[in-house]
Amino acid sequence: MNRFLASSIFCFALFAARFTFAQTTQFPLVKGFGGIYEVPDATERPDGSLEYHILVDMSTGGAENTEISRWVDNVARMMNLHGLAGVPAERMHVKVVVHGGAIFTLLNNKEYNKRFSIDNPNLPVYEALEAAGVEVLVCGQSLHARDLKKGDLYPGVHVALSALTTVTTYVPKGYTVMKF
Repeated sequence: MNRFLASSIFCFALFAARFTFAQTTQFPLVKGFGGIYEVPDATERPDGSLEYHILVDMSTGGAENTEISRWVDNVARMMNLHGLAGVPAERMHVKVVVHGGAIFTLLNNKEYNKRFSIDNPNLPVYEALEAAGVEVLVCGQSLHARDLKKGDLYPGVHVALSALTTVTTYVPKGYTVMKF
């Protein structure tokens, strides 16, 4: 076999192998956001028979106001990773308490447009999270500190007294805290 033919066969085999392992993004619990991939070699996976109680403490805002915050999308990723491993939505008990710089990700389009001249790209993610059973809370102290009102936020948000007291309330109830 000549060298050119052998090289061509080798390159074709590499190209074909690339597409054999290619996967499409999956969205098992949060539709359209937080896309994840199956990892066939993973030996550590969530247990589909457990109840998961997770409180996401989100204080980091998005890097760009024109894009979905990676932290908001990461909540969807966390949900989808559990779903991919076989944890049904009814076993996922997730609350997200938003405060600090992340509070602007909760603004309704009218308020977001006033500040950034664009519709809030995070709202569809929050709506998909809500549809998947996630409860979104906002720190009332952060609202007050930024002179915002509940009416400035998207309608699915619930107001908490504070992020601090939300954490101290849910940790004794068995919630695992994730800091974003």
